Amino acid sequence: MSAATHSERLAALGLSLPAVPAPVAAYVPAVRSGDLVHTSGQLPFTDGRLPLTGKVGQGDGLVDPGTAQQLAATCALNALAAAAGVAGGLDRIEAVVKVGVFVASDPAFTGQPAVANGASELLGQVLGDAGRHARSAVGVAVLPLDSPVEVEVTVRVRG
Repeated sequence: MSAATHSERLAALGLSLPAVPAPVAAYVPAVRSGDLVHTSGQLPFTDGRLPLTGKVGQGDGLVDPGTAQQLAATCALNALAAAAGVAGGLDRIEAVVKVGVFVASDPAFTGQPAVANGASELLGQVLGDAGRHARSAVGVAVLPLDSPVEVEVTVRVRG
Protein backbone atom coordinates (compact mmCIF):
# COMPACT_ATOMS: atom_id res chain seq x y z
CA MET A 1 0.00 0.00 0.00
CA SER A 2 1.47 3.36 -1.02
CA ALA A 3 1.59 6.46 1.15
CA ALA A 4 -1.19 8.99 0.77
CA THR A 5 -0.58 11.93 -1.52
CA HIS A 6 -0.78 15.49 -0.26
CA SER A 7 -4.11 15.88 -2.07
CA GLU A 8 -5.48 12.73 -0.43
CA ARG A 9 -4.42 13.91 3.05
CA LEU A 10 -5.99 17.30 2.40
CA ALA A 11 -9.28 15.66 1.40
CA ALA A 12 -9.14 13.30 4.40
CA LEU A 13 -8.97 16.40 6.63
CA GLY A 14 -12.17 17.64 4.99
CA LEU A 15 -10.29 20.51 3.35
CA SER A 16 -9.70 21.72 -0.15
CA LEU A 17 -7.37 24.35 -1.54
CA PRO A 18 -9.21 27.67 -1.70
CA ALA A 19 -9.05 30.05 -4.61
CA VAL A 20 -5.86 32.06 -4.28
CA PRO A 21 -6.76 35.39 -2.67
CA ALA A 22 -6.16 38.39 -4.90
CA PRO A 23 -3.17 40.51 -3.86
CA VAL A 24 -4.06 43.63 -1.88
CA ALA A 25 -1.18 45.64 -3.43
CA ALA A 26 1.41 45.47 -6.25
CA TYR A 27 2.73 41.89 -6.02
CA VAL A 28 1.91 38.32 -7.04
CA PRO A 29 0.78 35.54 -4.67
CA ALA A 30 3.80 33.30 -5.39
CA VAL A 31 6.96 33.17 -7.50
CA ARG A 32 8.98 30.16 -8.60
CA SER A 33 12.77 30.39 -8.73
CA GLY A 34 14.39 27.12 -9.77
CA ASP A 35 13.00 24.40 -7.54
CA LEU A 36 11.75 26.85 -4.88
CA VAL A 37 8.40 28.59 -4.66
CA HIS A 38 8.18 31.63 -2.40
CA THR A 39 4.72 32.82 -1.42
CA SER A 40 3.84 36.35 -0.54
CA GLY A 41 2.45 36.83 2.92
CA GLN A 42 -1.00 35.26 3.05
CA LEU A 43 -3.77 36.61 5.25
CA PRO A 44 -6.52 34.40 6.69
CA PHE A 45 -9.04 35.20 3.96
CA THR A 46 -12.06 32.92 3.95
CA ASP A 47 -14.55 33.33 1.13
CA GLY A 48 -12.82 36.57 0.15
CA ARG A 49 -12.95 38.27 3.54
CA LEU A 50 -11.05 38.46 6.80
CA PRO A 51 -13.10 36.75 9.51
CA LEU A 52 -11.47 38.84 12.28
CA THR A 53 -9.27 41.88 12.64
CA GLY A 54 -7.22 43.29 15.47
CA LYS A 55 -4.33 42.50 17.78
CA VAL A 56 -3.66 39.13 19.40
CA GLY A 57 -3.50 38.90 23.19
CA GLN A 58 -5.42 38.25 26.38
CA GLY A 59 -8.27 40.55 27.33
CA ASP A 60 -11.26 42.49 26.08
CA GLY A 61 -11.06 43.70 22.51
CA LEU A 62 -8.16 41.38 21.60
CA VAL A 63 -8.12 38.31 19.38
CA ASP A 64 -7.76 35.21 21.55
CA PRO A 65 -4.49 33.31 20.91
CA GLY A 66 -6.38 30.06 20.20
CA THR A 67 -8.45 31.81 17.56
CA ALA A 68 -5.30 33.37 16.11
CA GLN A 69 -3.78 29.88 15.90
CA GLN A 70 -6.77 28.78 13.78
CA LEU A 71 -6.34 31.88 11.60
CA ALA A 72 -2.67 30.96 11.10
CA ALA A 73 -3.81 27.55 9.81
CA THR A 74 -6.09 29.33 7.34
CA CYS A 75 -3.15 31.48 6.23
CA ALA A 76 -1.07 28.33 5.69
CA LEU A 77 -3.85 26.77 3.60
CA ASN A 78 -3.97 29.94 1.51
CA ALA A 79 -0.17 29.78 1.13
CA LEU A 80 -0.39 26.16 -0.02
CA ALA A 81 -2.95 27.21 -2.62
CA ALA A 82 -0.64 29.97 -3.87
CA ALA A 83 2.38 27.64 -3.96
CA ALA A 84 0.42 24.84 -5.67
CA GLY A 85 -0.79 27.27 -8.31
CA VAL A 86 2.79 28.04 -9.32
CA ALA A 87 4.15 24.52 -8.76
CA GLY A 88 1.61 22.77 -10.97
CA GLY A 89 -0.40 21.25 -8.14
CA LEU A 90 -0.21 20.36 -4.47
CA ASP A 91 1.35 16.96 -5.11
CA ARG A 92 4.35 18.57 -6.81
CA ILE A 93 5.47 20.04 -3.48
CA GLU A 94 8.43 18.03 -2.16
CA ALA A 95 9.06 19.89 1.08
CA VAL A 96 8.33 23.02 3.05
CA VAL A 97 11.65 24.77 3.58
CA LYS A 98 10.77 27.83 5.67
CA VAL A 99 7.68 29.38 7.20
CA GLY A 100 7.42 32.95 8.43
CA VAL A 101 4.52 33.82 10.74
CA PHE A 102 3.73 37.40 11.66
CA VAL A 103 1.39 38.05 14.57
CA ALA A 104 -0.15 41.48 15.16
CA SER A 105 0.49 41.51 18.88
CA ASP A 106 -0.72 43.43 21.87
CA PRO A 107 2.48 44.79 23.52
CA ALA A 108 2.12 42.37 26.45
CA PHE A 109 1.62 39.28 24.25
CA THR A 110 4.60 36.90 23.92
CA GLY A 111 2.86 33.75 22.63
CA GLN A 112 3.73 34.15 18.95
CA PRO A 113 5.23 30.61 18.70
CA ALA A 114 1.96 29.04 19.89
CA VAL A 115 0.00 31.05 17.31
CA ALA A 116 2.49 30.01 14.62
CA ASN A 117 1.89 26.36 15.52
CA GLY A 118 -1.47 26.66 13.76
CA ALA A 119 0.35 27.08 10.45
CA SER A 120 3.03 24.49 11.22
CA GLU A 121 0.56 21.84 12.32
CA LEU A 122 -1.65 22.34 9.25
CA LEU A 123 1.37 21.96 6.96
CA GLY A 124 2.35 18.75 8.76
CA GLN A 125 -1.16 17.33 8.56
CA VAL A 126 -1.43 18.01 4.82
CA LEU A 127 2.14 17.27 3.72
CA GLY A 128 3.29 14.68 6.26
CA ASP A 129 7.07 14.60 6.68
CA ALA A 130 7.37 17.02 3.74
CA GLY A 131 5.68 19.60 5.97
CA ARG A 132 8.56 19.74 8.49
CA HIS A 133 10.25 23.13 8.23
CA ALA A 134 12.34 25.89 9.72
CA ARG A 135 10.24 28.76 11.05
CA SER A 136 10.18 32.29 12.38
CA ALA A 137 7.36 33.60 14.57
CA VAL A 138 7.45 37.38 14.87
CA GLY A 139 5.28 39.82 16.78
CA VAL A 140 4.50 43.03 14.88
CA ALA A 141 2.58 46.22 15.62
CA VAL A 142 0.11 45.94 12.74
CA LEU A 143 -0.49 43.86 9.60
CA PRO A 144 -2.24 44.70 6.31
CA LEU A 145 -5.99 45.26 6.64
CA ASP A 146 -5.56 44.94 10.43
CA SER A 147 -5.23 41.15 10.06
CA PRO A 148 -4.25 39.36 13.28
CA VAL A 149 -1.82 37.04 11.48
CA GLU A 150 0.06 36.62 8.18
CA VAL A 151 2.02 33.61 6.91
CA GLU A 152 4.60 33.24 4.15
CA VAL A 153 5.98 29.90 2.98
CA THR A 154 8.91 28.69 0.89
CA VAL A 155 8.55 25.22 -0.62
CA ARG A 156 10.74 22.99 -2.78
CA VAL A 157 8.98 21.48 -5.80
CA ARG A 158 9.59 18.59 -8.17
CA GLY A 159 10.93 19.27 -11.64
